[in-house]
Amino acid sequence: MMKSSLYIGLVHYPIYDKNFNVIATAITNYDLHDISRSATTYGVKKYFIIHHIEGQLDMVHKIIDFWRSPAGRKYNSYRTEAFDIVDIRPSIEAAVDAVTEQEGQRPYIVTTDARTYANTISYKDLRHKRETETVPILLLLGTGYGMTKETMEQFDFILEPIYGAGEYNHLSVRSAAAIILDRLAGEAWWNQ
Repeated sequence: MMKSSLYIGLVHYPIYDKNFNVIATAITNYDLHDISRSATTYGVKKYFIIHHIEGQLDMVHKIIDFWRSPAGRKYNSYRTEAFDIVDIRPSIEAAVDAVTEQEGQRPYIVTTDARTYANTISYKDLRHKRETETVPILLLLGTGYGMTKETMEQFDFILEPIYGAGEYNHLSVRSAAAIILDRLAGEAWWNQ
C-alpha cells in the first residue's frame, strides 16, 4: 500500500534541443493520450502538461474538449476518464504549487536522466519512500534533449536510468513513463 500520492508532469520548457539551445518543445497528441492512460492506470492523481505557449495549449484544449464532450464520451469513455487527470500549468513551479496546495505539503520533485548524479535514487528506494512516507511525489519527465542543467539542479532526486538489454538506449517519453510508473506504482509481482 502506497502512503504518498504520485503526480506526473511532462515538461516542455526549459528544454535543450540537439544543439543545447534552450527551447520550448511541441506537445504531441501521443504524449497526451498515452501518458494520461498510463498515469490513470497506475493511480496518478494529476498529469501536468507543463507548457506556456498559447498556440500549443489551444491544441491541447481542443483535444481534451473533444474527449470530454458527449460525442467523445460516447465514442470512448475510457479515453475521457484518462483525460480527467490532465492539468495544464505554465511552469514547473506552478505544478509544484498545485501539488502543494492539494496535498498541504511540498512534494519531492523527482526527474529522470540517462546519467547518474549525486542525488540519484533507485526505483526500489523511491518506491520504499512511497510506501513509508506521506510526502507526495511529483515526477517530471523531460522532452526534447532533456531539461536544462540549472533546472535539474533544483530537484530533490533523479531516478536512476532505465537500461535495456543492449547499447541502444533512446526510449520515447511515453515508453519511459509507462516503465517508471510500473516500477513505482505497479503490483509487487516479485512478492507473489
